[in-house]
Amino acid sequence: MLTPVVRTILFLNIIVFILESYNPGLIYQFGLRSFLSPDFNPVQLITHMFMHAGFMHIFSNMIGLIIFAPMLERVWGPRRFTFFYFFTGIGAALLFSGINYFESAGMYDAARTYPLNPSPDAFMDFITRYASGLYDQVSGFMEQYEAQPNNPALIDGSIKIVNTYFSRQVYEPMVGASGAIFGIIMAFGMLFPNTQLFLLFPPIPIKAKYLVIFYGAYELYSGIYRSQASNVAHFAHIGGMLFAFILIKYWGSQRKTFY
Repeated sequence: MLTPVVRTILFLNIIVFILESYNPGLIYQFGLRSFLSPDFNPVQLITHMFMHAGFMHIFSNMIGLIIFAPMLERVWGPRRFTFFYFFTGIGAALLFSGINYFESAGMYDAARTYPLNPSPDAFMDFITRYASGLYDQVSGFMEQYEAQPNNPALIDGSIKIVNTYFSRQVYEPMVGASGAIFGIIMAFGMLFPNTQLFLLFPPIPIKAKYLVIFYGAYELYSGIYRSQASNVAHFAHIGGMLFAFILIKYWGSQRKTFY
């Protein structure tokens, strides 16, 4: 049975998703932009949590909310659960944005200067330094470019690849409740580590603590090795789990001190 705050969060996400379907521009206004983007607004640190990129995106997040969150709200109460939800969601957004800024700031000058002097070596240097996750996707193109460095079509293609990747990093908004949902999964695993869960794929039982370990390891791997070639904000997922861990440990230390 859904608890009051979980029910409210679920309804808000559904309502916003319906509004998005009628006005897709809402994602670009309220989704989280890079700190380097002129369209960044601090309020986006909150609003992005209620927006989603498609049906499967919101469906997977809301399933996680429905399955894991009610138990946490029953244990903590509405006020503490609400604080936890926004603390992990905003914390995840800040970690994602910080890493995005670190990656994008270094590539800013390279993306601006490359079109002024394009070459196979400069293109290879850009991919190696700033977009290594794209290497497999553009390896065939790079071979052609190295073989025909003066081909106008290949030069224009390389410029397009550089500009597209840079624009995606800086100007594409990040949306979704995933940071908070992964925080909820982490909390569930910490509070109820031996609870048996039944996976759909593969259809096997697994203890909550092992599910959390698997999720964390997968997201860390994906964030480091695959995030550049993926539209999934893996570091936001990691951030949600990290901030959940910190907050729960802090609450635990406060309880010990009180008693």
